[in-house]
Amino acid sequence: MIVGFVDEHRDELGVEPICRALQVAPSTYYAAKGREVAPSTHAARDAVMMQVLMVLWVANRKVYGAHKLWKAARQAGHEIGRDQVARLMRDLGIEGISRRRKKVFTTVAYPDATRAPDLVNRNFTATAPNQLWVTDLERHEAFLNRAVVKGHRLRVVAAAW
Repeated sequence: MIVGFVDEHRDELGVEPICRALQVAPSTYYAAKGREVAPSTHAARDAVMMQVLMVLWVANRKVYGAHKLWKAARQAGHEIGRDQVARLMRDLGIEGISRRRKKVFTTVAYPDATRAPDLVNRNFTATAPNQLWVTDLERHEAFLNRAVVKGHRLRVVAAAW
């Protein structure tokens, strides 16, 4: 925005007086104009390293996170920092496979099944005893009907075969 304003009025007033009035250093204007012509060395290196990281990430089956991808890049001979790898991965929108537990869905809802009517309109409060009875029945089977009873000093294992 400031660069555009200076460009519009530089012929009649000059760059330095406009920058002085706007309280902007003239070097800031010239640096911005230089970036329009050619990208900075930082941006050029990032563009090259993004391609390298993408190739390494795909070559490793898209499972490497920032730390392993950084090690792979260093092993391939590229001088790059781990935080830079993490930043470029964010810019590329790639990430490694997480070891965290995934949410497991144990039930499958049938879309054609008829649902029980909601007689309480999701309001589970009662003003007196025996007004509202709500239950949920589930069947749980133990693995081979084994039961473990923990005592104070010893563990007793009971199994029904």
